[in-house]
Amino acid sequence: MRIATSQMYSQSVSLMSQLTASADKTQTQIATTKLGVTAASDAASYVKLQQIQRATTGDATYKSNITVAQGVLAQTDQTLDSVQTQLQRALELATRAANDTLSDSDRASIGEELSSIRDTLYGLANTKDDIRGQPLFGGATGDTAYVTNADGSISFAGAGEPSGIPVADGETVQPTISGQRVFSTADADMFAIIGNLADALKAGGNVKAAAGTALDGINTSLDQVTLARASIGARGARLDIEADRLTKVAETREETRSGIEDTDIPTAVANLQKTLTVLQATQASFTKLTSVSLFDYLK
Repeated sequence: MRIATSQMYSQSVSLMSQLTASADKTQTQIATTKLGVTAASDAASYVKLQQIQRATTGDATYKSNITVAQGVLAQTDQTLDSVQTQLQRALELATRAANDTLSDSDRASIGEELSSIRDTLYGLANTKDDIRGQPLFGGATGDTAYVTNADGSISFAGAGEPSGIPVADGETVQPTISGQRVFSTADADMFAIIGNLADALKAGGNVKAAAGTALDGINTSLDQVTLARASIGARGARLDIEADRLTKVAETREETRSGIEDTDIPTAVANLQKTLTVLQATQASFTKLTSVSLFDYLK
């Protein structure tokens, strides 16, 4: 009889310990809203969560890169818009300069304004991005995109194409454009074009030929800037698509993670209540059992 009673005690104590541990675990899951998946508790789910975490970290880097690229592209486009404005004014002045009725004084005045435009374009060509502090139009290397030479001419000081920014696995986007594709190509060096006309106007005399050459060159420069802005716009659209893709992937990934790791609160609360009910009943039975005396067994 003592053996049977001892077994009953052991079973009751073991059951209460299991129920208490289960209740504690469920309460923790409710409090933390997490199931507490570990390699020991659920190896397959644990591996999946680690994969999700790595992918999330990688995509966070890409999202940050996209934000940087979008910011630099926007500044590049804004700067090119200012370049267009200056070139359009230069085109107006070149058209006026071709007018035979202007006096030398008028032409000299136009020449001064063209020189000012050239200086403004030089400043725009050396704009640095607000995010990284790098030259917008400097190419792959160099702290300055354009320099003024000893003879007063302006030349490109960078080298190569701008470095790409990683925005996805195996995908990069150039956030800006080389100045050689905007300000000074083989076909049109806008600094020289505007500078030569300005010098001719200041010198006086017949500048019709110089104005005609300048008009052709400025129009070519405007075409280059238009193409550059189109390229920048296409890259921006590509970044928008990639950003949307990452957002959708993140939403799907979060749903998967939540299904594996997050606590279903209503279900957990219901299970906790059941566990506590069974525990209370077991405790009541154990209390009754321990109060049974030897005389009760002899009856």
